[in-house]
Amino acid sequence: MEIEIITEQLELDVSGFSGIAQNKNYAGTAFALMDKIWPVIKSKNLKHKGLNIWIYEQREKVFAGVQLEDPALTGTGLERKIILLSKYARYKHIGPYSGLKQAGDNMRNEIYKLGLNPGLPYIEIYGHWTNDESKLETALLIAIA
Repeated sequence: MEIEIITEQLELDVSGFSGIAQNKNYAGTAFALMDKIWPVIKSKNLKHKGLNIWIYEQREKVFAGVQLEDPALTGTGLERKIILLSKYARYKHIGPYSGLKQAGDNMRNEIYKLGLNPGLPYIEIYGHWTNDESKLETALLIAIA
């Protein structure tokens, strides 16, 4: 696994909804949040950048959302979360979503091997949808403390 350690500041401005992963069901929680987001985006005709972003934080908190073309819009009913990372690891997972948990675990192990400490947030950025699961692309980001 080849991960990149990035020290240039990253800012993600994401609009969506947050929730708590009951019984550590992170994926189920994020999917339920996404099911709330898309009706809002469609009904308000909100322009977005086409990426689904899941953010995992402390205390089983999950935030699922999208990057809006105009994130400053008010009255959307969506929560806005701005993430600033000054140092983080990045890995591009290509393949089925079912491999993401293992890829995230492998990333953490690689970060430890480099003598660094992985932290939160842990972010999954979904894009490039295709019916061929072997070609799905997901960017994985882990904050480094």
